[in-house]
Amino acid sequence: MASKEASRTPAWSRLEPEGRSPPQNTYSVLLPTYNERENLPLIVWLLVKSFSESGFNYEIIIIDDGSPDGTRDVAEQLEKIYGSDKILLRPREKKLGLGTAYIHGMKHATGNYIIIMDADLSHHPKFIPEFIRKQKEGNFDIVSGTRYKGNGGVYGWDLKRKIISRGANFITQILLRPGASDLTGSFRLYKKEVLQKLIEKCVSKGYVFQMEMIVRARQLNYTIGEVPISFVDRVYGESKLGGNEIVSFLKGLLTLFATT
Repeated sequence: MASKEASRTPAWSRLEPEGRSPPQNTYSVLLPTYNERENLPLIVWLLVKSFSESGFNYEIIIIDDGSPDGTRDVAEQLEKIYGSDKILLRPREKKLGLGTAYIHGMKHATGNYIIIMDADLSHHPKFIPEFIRKQKEGNFDIVSGTRYKGNGGVYGWDLKRKIISRGANFITQILLRPGASDLTGSFRLYKKEVLQKLIEKCVSKGYVFQMEMIVRARQLNYTIGEVPISFVDRVYGESKLGGNEIVSFLKGLLTLFATT
C-alpha cells in the first residue's frame, strides 16, 4: 500500500529540496464548446471571478470544435481581454468528440489538476473552491459534482427529463455499482495523471463517456470524493440531449455491464 501511495505522490513533491516549499497547485479548466457564443463570455467571467476571489492559480482552455455560430471569435476576444496566460484558445476544425477534446486540451494544460465542466452555464464555478477543498481533505484522485446527494439538485428541467435522469442513474447504480452517486455528470476535478490514465482506458463516446470514466476509476482503485452541486438547465442555445443520445446511453450501459 505504501508503494502505491508513493506512486501517486506528484514527482515535484518527492524531489523538492528540504526547506523549500513545493510550488503552488495550478488548476486547468477544460471548456469544450460547440455553439456557445452567448454562454461563453459569462461562464469565463464567472470562472475568473471565482478563481480570483479564492486565490488559486488557474488557466482556462477553450476547445472549440468548429462552431458555426461564432464561438471561436468570442473566445479570441476573451483571450485578448483576460490575457493569453489565463485564457487559451485551442480550437479544432470540426466536432470530434468529448474524449478527444479533453486529450487535446490536456496537451496544452500546465496545471497539475484538471477541471472539466460544461460551458453552457449548467455548472456554476462557485462550486470549484469546494471541489479543491474536498480534494485536499482526502487527497482524492477525483472529485465529482453530484446532483443526487446532500443538497444537490437539478433546476430548469421538466418532469419528464427529471424522471429520465433519475431512472438512468438508478439503473446504472444497480448494474455497475460504481461507488459514486452521479455517473453521468460532467463537472469534475481530476489529478492530471489520473485523467490521462482514464482516458487511455475509455472507449465510449458521447454521454456514456463520463459514466465509463467513473467505472474505470473504480476498476483502477482511484479514490473519488463528491461535492453536492446545483445543476441548472441551459439558458441560451439548444440542449444536445436527444433520442439518439438516449439510445446510445442504453447501449453503452449494457456494454459496460457486460465488460466490467
